[in-house]
Amino acid sequence: MASATPLLKDELDIVIPTIRNLDFLEMWRPFFEPYHLIIVQDGDPSKIIKVPEGFDYELYNRNDINRILGPKANCISFKDSACRCFGYMVSKKKYIYTIDDDCFVATDPSGHKINALKQHIENLLCPSTPYFFNTLYEPFREGADFVRGYPFSLREGVPTAVSHGLWLNIPDYDAPTQLVKPLERNTRYVDAILTIPKGTLFPMCGMNLAFDRDLIGAAMYFGLMGDGQPIGRYDDMWAGWCCKVYSCLLFSQFYTIN
Repeated sequence: MASATPLLKDELDIVIPTIRNLDFLEMWRPFFEPYHLIIVQDGDPSKIIKVPEGFDYELYNRNDINRILGPKANCISFKDSACRCFGYMVSKKKYIYTIDDDCFVATDPSGHKINALKQHIENLLCPSTPYFFNTLYEPFREGADFVRGYPFSLREGVPTAVSHGLWLNIPDYDAPTQLVKPLERNTRYVDAILTIPKGTLFPMCGMNLAFDRDLIGAAMYFGLMGDGQPIGRYDDMWAGWCCKVYSCLLFSQFYTIN
């Protein structure tokens, strides 16, 4: 029997910022190979980036960015992972999934590999419930529903604009916390999906993230960081705050944290 067509195969691009060979794709091959990759090479454009065979991809370096954008090329960060924004710009797909090149496939407690991309897609295709918290967390999940007392008028939910992934092993700490806790690792596997409530901001991390371009658009712009900029490592958080405020004001769209 033929295998099922992957979800959103022709409607989603995977954007990867990188400074190194993309050997990490081998472990993601079962999940990523059906999709188109947009690779944005940061740093020295003369360096050759090797991509494992079998992937459908396009690769851009700084020379390409300068050629395509001309005098506007300075809107794309240099020597910073915010260069991924160029991938968002050149994509023509409705959905984007972005992942860093040092993210590896996790396993659940039973040892099964977790298809993070599939979970993100399911989140984006499922409504969110930002106006009233459900004590069984995700009410649209199999085996769950809205609990007694949840308003019927809000049970339809609203479209999900952003799916924010979490991670195991190295926590995404700021520099002072990393210095205080250099050996700390996150080993707690959490199998839950939460909607961030209306009016609540959060620190978005861009290394495992999916979003609907039609709903978010230019708000998913990672602020200028890296070479020549006075502030670093706030690019993704800035985009998260902008997306949250923008979506609240215009669309009432909210994020699902996976």
